[in-house]
Amino acid sequence: MRVQDVMNTPAITCHVNDTLQTAAVLMWDHDCGVIAVINDDGKVTGVITDRDICMGACTQNRPLDAILVNTAMAHSPITVTPDHKLDDVERLMADRQIRRLPVVDASGAPLGMLSLNDLAIESVEPDTRMKNGPVKVAYTLAAICRRRSPKKKAA
Repeated sequence: MRVQDVMNTPAITCHVNDTLQTAAVLMWDHDCGVIAVINDDGKVTGVITDRDICMGACTQNRPLDAILVNTAMAHSPITVTPDHKLDDVERLMADRQIRRLPVVDASGAPLGMLSLNDLAIESVEPDTRMKNGPVKVAYTLAAICRRRSPKKKAA
């Protein structure tokens, strides 16, 4: 199976210079916890999660409509294309501890989003073509949920 078989479309996006308020409203309206962030060229340049919004508001101690997305987003996200194999994407998610990946075209323009939730739902469908679906998804989830090693401070 490929990403295009289970990804969510269309892509929900905001601009790097939108406010956190705009991103939060988009997430609320589309019932999602992550959106792709695009630049002036319409290319994915980051992602922002509901957690990023909360932490941005907390750490900057300002209202959401006074904080730009580019100050709270994850920059240079890992992306996939619709033709990526799900096996490869699950391994990527597990290795990099990523729950959601923007799906882009060859030029980097957003097409949709692929989440661990999408894989889990597909894995239990009666007609799924995922090999060892539920077991693989469980291993992917376990890898993502493992505590990351603390970053060492420079001496």
